Amino acid sequence: LVVDMTNFFRQYHSISPYLINPDPPPEKERLQSPAERDKLNGSYECILCACCSSQCPSFWWNPDKFVGPAGLIQAYRFIVDSRDRATGERLDDLNDAYRLFRCRTIMNCSEVCPKGLEPAHAIEMIRLKMLGVDKADGLEVHRPPPIR
Repeated sequence: LVVDMTNFFRQYHSISPYLINPDPPPEKERLQSPAERDKLNGSYECILCACCSSQCPSFWWNPDKFVGPAGLIQAYRFIVDSRDRATGERLDDLNDAYRLFRCRTIMNCSEVCPKGLEPAHAIEMIRLKMLGVDKADGLEVHRPPPIR
């Protein structure tokens, strides 16, 4: 059995899955505080197995337009990374009827993730960032448990 991952990786690469920072590199590395680093927990651990995307009806129906849960959890990882300077561009790129907003919160993605990650939560957080709402602003975001 050979799985064609072409659309999966096309959507993954479309979110620019790398740090974008035009500032000159420092002598050693770009440091983060422990609080800044904690924001990455639950997103950087993704192993790109595509279990979440393969279980997502929105990805089945729109594989050429919808980024999919794996791509969106990776997008979230760079959106919240304090070392990245392209948050606005990343949000603008996802602000489309299909790229982000095709998610219907069916939650299959969170249920099947072998690493126990919650792509649906990352998608919710990206949507809130687009609205200018930040969890740190005092908004309590409901994080439903995955259905098991």
